[in-house]
Amino acid sequence: MQAWIFRSSQPSHKKKYPSNPNSRLLTLLAATLATTLFLLFIFRHTLIDPNSLCIYTAKPLHLTDSESLIAAEFDDTPLTLVTILHYATALALPQQTKGEIRRTFDVLQSLAPCNFLVFGLGHDSLMWDSFNPRGTTLFLEEDPKWTLAALQRFPIIHAHTVRYQTRLSDHPLKGDLRCVLALSNLPNDVYDRDWDVIMIDGPRGYFPAAPGRMAVIYSAAMMARGRRNSGVTHVFLHDVDREIEKHYAREFLCMKYRVGGIRKLWHFVIPPVVNATDISHGFC
Repeated sequence: MQAWIFRSSQPSHKKKYPSNPNSRLLTLLAATLATTLFLLFIFRHTLIDPNSLCIYTAKPLHLTDSESLIAAEFDDTPLTLVTILHYATALALPQQTKGEIRRTFDVLQSLAPCNFLVFGLGHDSLMWDSFNPRGTTLFLEEDPKWTLAALQRFPIIHAHTVRYQTRLSDHPLKGDLRCVLALSNLPNDVYDRDWDVIMIDGPRGYFPAAPGRMAVIYSAAMMARGRRNSGVTHVFLHDVDREIEKHYAREFLCMKYRVGGIRKLWHFVIPPVVNATDISHGFC
C-alpha cells in the first residue's frame, strides 16, 4: 500500500514515459520509421562503399580558369556553344576516332531527341550530350572521383556512379550467368525507360582487377530484348579489339544483329522479343 501511495503521489509532469504501453510502442515505431526513412534518403543521395559503409566525401575539384569559365557558361549559353568552347580549349580529346564518333553521331541525329545511355564517363561525355539535344542522355561511371570531377566541369550532364561485382580475372564465368552478369543495382531511372541508343565504352577492362564489360554487355542485351515500346535498340560497343569484348558481344549481342562498325567500334541493332527473360535457347 505504501508503495502505491508513493507512486501515485508524484507530480504528473515528472513522468518520463506514457502510462499506456500502446502509446510507448507507437512512439517507438514512429521513431524507428523516421530513422529508417532518413537513412534511406542519405543512402540514395550519397556515394557509399558497400564494403565499409563509409560515406564517400571527396574534396572539391580545383578547376583551372578555363574550366571554371566553361562551367559557368552552362547557366545562360546554349549547350552547343559551350561544347565548342570546351573542345577548342581542351588538351584532352575524345577517346574514339573521328570515324567511330561519326557512326554514333549519324544514328543520334536520325533519332534525336532520344534516350541515350552511356556506360563510361570520359573526355567525350560533353560531346555525346550535345549530340542529343532535348533528349535524355545518362552516363554510368564506376569511379566516384571521376564522376564528381566531370559534374563539376560539366554541371549540365546527368551521371551516376555504379559498382560492378565482376572482375576481368573472373573470366570465364561459372554458374548461372543471369545471376552473375545481371546489373540489378543500377539507378531506377535506368530501368524506367526504353533506351534507343546504348554506348558501351566502360567500365575499364584492360587489366585483371578491372570490372570488365561482361555484365554491361549482357545487361544491354537484356534491355534491348525487353524493350516495351515499338522500335529497335542501337548498341555501340567500343574496344572490340580485346578478346573479352568480342567474346561477350558474340554471345549476347549476336553477330546477326551487327549492322556494321569501324576500327574498334561495333554497331548492333537489336529488336525486342516477346519474352525477354526466356534465354533457354540462348540469345542468338
